[in-house]
Parts: sequence; structure tokens; C-alpha cells
Amino acid sequence: MATHLTRKELKQDNVALRVEETFGFLGAHRKQTIRIVGGALALILIVAAVFYYRSSQREVRQQMLGEAIAAQNAPVGTAPPNGGLSFPSEAAKKDAVTRAYQRLINEHSGSSEAYISEYSLASMDVENGKNDDARKKYQDVIDHADSGYASLAKLAMAQLDFATNRGAEAETLLRDLMDHPTELVSKSQAAFSLARGISQTKPEEARKLLLPLSGASSEISQAAVSALADLPPQK
Repeated sequence: MATHLTRKELKQDNVALRVEETFGFLGAHRKQTIRIVGGALALILIVAAVFYYRSSQREVRQQMLGEAIAAQNAPVGTAPPNGGLSFPSEAAKKDAVTRAYQRLINEHSGSSEAYISEYSLASMDVENGKNDDARKKYQDVIDHADSGYASLAKLAMAQLDFATNRGAEAETLLRDLMDHPTELVSKSQAAFSLARGISQTKPEEARKLLLPLSGASSEISQAAVSALADLPPQK
């Protein structure tokens, strides 16, 4: 019989020894092992439950938001040929849309879908001449939503400010957006909105903002060319 083991045999023996030691430990500490394994399993189940809950809640929020948007896009009067949603009057539609968005805000406060709903309600307030209510909603989105939705609210707030003779506030918002663009509001969009807003009070500054945009290969270039044509002639 050989007195020396090969390297492969030694490796196999070491593995077997470790496995034996492991099972020996588990056997000697059975209760402790059960508690550890049970605790780990419970933690896994909790994490899985939280993930499932969050996923299911996100699906619920997205469905609610989709229904609110569908109601906002639904026609008034004659029902569509496919039998989709419609409303007998504009008042009935506004009431249903407002309730749908408000319900999402009430039940899922702090979520992205809730801030989208608040932004949508603010836009409806503007259409209805409720500028103070709109401003409060836009400000809440600016203060608490993520950077993307907050930037949309800043852009809308600036446009409202220009329309209500608050040019200084609008300029501050748009210059901030130019310095901190997002995926939803680019620097070019902010610059174009600023140029349009100051076109009558600061036409030369507006021209400086529009010229680079008019020569760029982007969706906003044609709008910038039109805006340049609307500016007062240079002195």
C-alpha cells in the first residue's frame, strides 16, 4: 500500500473532513442552527413581502393614474365608436377627473404618481383661472417631488408667473432650470421659455438666448427661429 497520498487525494480528504466537521457542528448545535436558519428565512420572507407589496402598490398607483389620464382625455358628448369612456358635459368631466387625481393624492401621498396628479390638478386650476390654487400645488411639487417632476412644475410655475406679471420670479425659476437641467426639462427648453418670457421687456437678451437655439439641430430650433422673427427689430 502506498504511504504517500496524491495532491488530489489530499484535496478530496480535506473537503470530506470539512463537510464532516460542518455536519458535526450542525448536529451538536441543532437548536442554535434552527434558530439561525429560521431567522434568515423569516428575514428573506419579510424582504420578499415588502418587495411584493411595493411592486403591487406601484401597479395600483399606475393603474389609478392611467384611469385619471384616460378620463381627462375622454370626449364630452357623443360616446366614441368603440364604446369607450365619455361624459355628458364638461362639468361632469372636470368633476370626475378632479376626483380621480385627488383620490390618488389622498391614498398614495408622497409617490411619484401623486405628484403627477397634483401637477395635473394645478394645470386644471390655471385653465379655470384659479391661479393661487395652481401656484400652491406647483410649489408643493417643486418642494417635494423628485428632480424631474419638480423641474416640470418649475417650468409651469414660470409660465404662470410671466402670465401674471411676476417676471422676476419667473426669471429666477428658469435660470435655475438652465443651471440644473433634468431629463424632463432640458437647458434648451428652459432657455427658450426664458427668451419668450422676456422677449418684450429684454429683447436683446432674448435674442442672445434664441440665436444658439435657432442654429441647433433639435426640436426647439424651428420654434426659436419663429421666436426670433417675433422680436422687435434691433436698434
